[in-house]
Amino acid sequence: MIYLDNAATTAVKPEVLEAMMPYFIENYSNPSSVYSFAQESHNIVDEARDTLAALIHAKGNEIYFTGGGSEADNWALKAAAAASRAKGKHIITSKIEHHAVLHTCEFLEKQGFDVTYLDVDENGLISPEELERAIRPDTILISIMFANNEIGTIEPVKELAETAHRHGVIFHTDAVQAFGHVPINVEDMNIDMLSASGHKFHGPKGIGFLYVSNRIKIGSLIHGGAQERGKRAGTLNVPGIVGMSKAASIAYEAMSENIAKEIRVRDHFIDRISKEIPFAKLNGDRIKRLSNNVNFSLRFVEGESVLIMLDQKGICASSGSACTSGSLDPSHVLLAIGLPHEIAHGSLRITISEDTTIEDADYTVDVLKVIIERLRNMSPLYEDFVRQQAENKL
Repeated sequence: MIYLDNAATTAVKPEVLEAMMPYFIENYSNPSSVYSFAQESHNIVDEARDTLAALIHAKGNEIYFTGGGSEADNWALKAAAAASRAKGKHIITSKIEHHAVLHTCEFLEKQGFDVTYLDVDENGLISPEELERAIRPDTILISIMFANNEIGTIEPVKELAETAHRHGVIFHTDAVQAFGHVPINVEDMNIDMLSASGHKFHGPKGIGFLYVSNRIKIGSLIHGGAQERGKRAGTLNVPGIVGMSKAASIAYEAMSENIAKEIRVRDHFIDRISKEIPFAKLNGDRIKRLSNNVNFSLRFVEGESVLIMLDQKGICASSGSACTSGSLDPSHVLLAIGLPHEIAHGSLRITISEDTTIEDADYTVDVLKVIIERLRNMSPLYEDFVRQQAENKL
């Protein structure tokens, strides 16, 4: 099997699992308990909190553990909106956000908030000038993702956050695809809140965190206990927290090396597909791009058919976000960058890891070429297009 869907989830590294195991079997205590047996669990949670904070240049008491990235996004938006409601009811986000943000904004609209959804350019970039024009006296929150989960475009987060701060507006970023893959400094970048998820960088599923600057006051997400300084009740997932911290440490230690490896394979994918498959368009910015992301629109084919045929050859890929894989609608991200419906339906997302090789890339592209040719030969739209092209040359 060649696994090329690392934006959906990643394999847990053996050393991460090894770090987690004692907290399933040997020290399974509840870190909130008062007896000495629980002290090790309590201490390891504090240690993990400090480790994660240091990686983004934050303080330990600014890290809150969650059940994943979607929960962190929900908490950030709902709590910040509620805390600032007396100041105003205007929120700004973008049209290419993950649905954890978009659907939360839709929920907040039903609660009386007014949401502006910023346009992006053809590469998925958000303009700080556009953001500036969208800010109003009653704007209380801006949420812009760090890097897009479908097309890999890395947003100018520092400039966007600076714009927010000039107007005294809270800035949140969904960094689920970025944390563990690119350097992040929340102080230098003026980030007030940041969401991350463990399973995107070789940690376990079902664990994430929300960074909240001590400058920002937000309310509780879950009521019922004193965990997470009274903000999120519920017994802490100690093995998950340990695993996420270990995975993050490994990712940041090897980040420069991994980025270099991935860029080499990523660019090989892009070069071969661009040159060898006609009517293939790269989506997302060519330079300001996650090192592991390849996204193409392939005209005259359906993305779903491509994925099924790749799977038959032992290749796992996707056509967009795993959270919307059951939807028949084209990607909202591809529509936002200006692709028509019929082309957006033919998208292919390949997301590699540091373990993906040039040989994996070559095999995949060789298989993909055969698949695309076969599907196009069955397409009446492609047949009409070829006929029209031939007639135009006469």
